Amino acid sequence: MCTTCGCGTDEVKITSGQQPQHAHAHHHHHDGHHAHDHGAETRLLQVEQDLLSKNNSYAAANRHFFSQRGVFAVNLMSSPGSGKTTLLVNTVRSLKERYPIAVIEGDQQTSQDVERIRSAGVPGIQINTGKGCHLDAHMVGHALERLPVENESVLFIENVGNLVCPAAFDLGETRKVVVMSVTEGEDKPLKYPDMFAVSDLMLINKIDLLPHLNFDTNRCIDYARRVNPKIEILQLSALSGDGCDVWSDWLSSGLNTARAARKAAACDQTA
Repeated sequence: MCTTCGCGTDEVKITSGQQPQHAHAHHHHHDGHHAHDHGAETRLLQVEQDLLSKNNSYAAANRHFFSQRGVFAVNLMSSPGSGKTTLLVNTVRSLKERYPIAVIEGDQQTSQDVERIRSAGVPGIQINTGKGCHLDAHMVGHALERLPVENESVLFIENVGNLVCPAAFDLGETRKVVVMSVTEGEDKPLKYPDMFAVSDLMLINKIDLLPHLNFDTNRCIDYARRVNPKIEILQLSALSGDGCDVWSDWLSSGLNTARAARKAAACDQTA
């Protein structure tokens, strides 16, 4: 389980697009009395450390898989409603003729998003996390066993919509990208600092709506850089396409770097 949010990972399903059926039972007990059990807190901390340590070992295996094959793996994270899936669908449609692309979709339920990905013309696989609010490296590793990921390709991992727990779980990805929309408010980086602190790139989506909103772009960028001075920032609209060419260039540059690293490693082995 995730000790941060209490979600379970025992109902994870990796499917080829068929919608899995789940039965959920939630049991909560509140007696209105809170006693501090420092022994319990210590045990909880130990469980969390063990959980993340185990996850990191799986992430290292995924990272080795990607580096050996020259795969540029992008972990896309956001809150629900940011336009992340629309951006992803439009991105794969525009770039699939330039280089191979595959997608791992993470959602608690349904296979709707992976069906949209496949309709765009690239292979995808669905991970349904059930009560879980994030993907972890073990789930991604199992998905890789069933997903055709070509050498020197781009792999998108669309995480579960959540700005909290996905920040804590390394998937072995090459880059972490957080997507936020102008409809969410410019203070998101301050409210969810861990997510923006670990991300390499922030995409500000839905800029086509700026004339209709009271959203301060400069303030949002300032907040993000207070949390993470090194974060890259791009502004775009998945709907209109504004700014998406720069996003495409960022992806192409990342893939070129992954390809070059693979070739360099191969040369070192033969030297």
